Amino acid sequence: MLYRQYRPRTWDQVIGQEHVVRTLQGALKADRVGHAYLFAGPRGTGKTTLARILAKAVNCTDGKKRPCDACHSCKAIAQGASLDVVEIDAASNRGIDDVRGLKETAGTAPASSTKKIFVIDEVHMLSKDAFNALLKLLEEPPAHAMFILATTEPHKMLPTVLSRVQRFDFRKLTQSEIVGKLAFIAKSERLEAHPVALAAIAAAADGAFRDAEVMLTKLAARTGGAPVTEDTVREVLGLVPIGWHARLAGLIAAGDRAGALRFVQDAVQGGVDLDHFTKGFLECLRQVMMLKIDPTILAADGLSDAHMSALTELAGTMEGRLLVRMIQSFTDARARLRSAPVASLPLELSIIELTERAT
Repeated sequence: MLYRQYRPRTWDQVIGQEHVVRTLQGALKADRVGHAYLFAGPRGTGKTTLARILAKAVNCTDGKKRPCDACHSCKAIAQGASLDVVEIDAASNRGIDDVRGLKETAGTAPASSTKKIFVIDEVHMLSKDAFNALLKLLEEPPAHAMFILATTEPHKMLPTVLSRVQRFDFRKLTQSEIVGKLAFIAKSERLEAHPVALAAIAAAADGAFRDAEVMLTKLAARTGGAPVTEDTVREVLGLVPIGWHARLAGLIAAGDRAGALRFVQDAVQGGVDLDHFTKGFLECLRQVMMLKIDPTILAADGLSDAHMSALTELAGTMEGRLLVRMIQSFTDARARLRSAPVASLPLELSIIELTERAT
């Protein structure tokens, strides 16, 4: 899997979480590394990856307070073979007995490292009793122990546990960040990938780079060395290329009822998931609306060049009031998709209503 092969191993390989990296690097240089951290954020954004890098940095033997990725300790942690870095999945080890076992393990000295580090993934899954047992461990931790908790749902954690950790909030990666890294991986793998195809993958990943890497892995396996194009992405992954959303919006804006209805029919026959398509279409319309109001609003989204080009062209031709009506109509249509007697009917009715008003 590409996500394993290209998983960041040092600080400078991490993308999208520079605010976390800088703070942890500062703590290492100042010898102020805490005993307990919480990495919170959406899935696929690098929480466990950064936990491993921090574990390597703390136990690295080169004396430069960074993961050299070359010493015995760094290599053992990278390979998952270190006795002093214990990774626990709280989703399947959520009981009080599991935490009691953790406490016993934490009480023993490191086998060959400076610190014994415990990475607890999906920590919010712990039972209440297990959380209370973990709280006692965090309140009186062994001097040689460090705890790195990771979660996608920090609001489910006990406030008392949150008060005992240093919290870092991870953010979703932008489309441009994902496209840049995917392009690097594709080049390294000698896989020709068109920018519009990578943009479609980045948009579908919704900020989770791991998901994007998994999709690229699937494409690489299926293409057999052939270029990855928009059509490849649609056929193999069932994803809709960026330009499709703008194309449908343009047909509706032009009052081309028959063309818009044929577009939806072609999407259905092509096996496109209509709920996923409508969600992406609404996001496209929202971005066009923001672009018309103030282009700088979209700067934080970090959209790819291909995506921005399609949005800019559409924004220049679409009337604002029609744009708002389209968003309202397709929002209602998406809510009716699951109960519709014919899957495409809600979208078709929206098109008919909007093209009546557009003419």
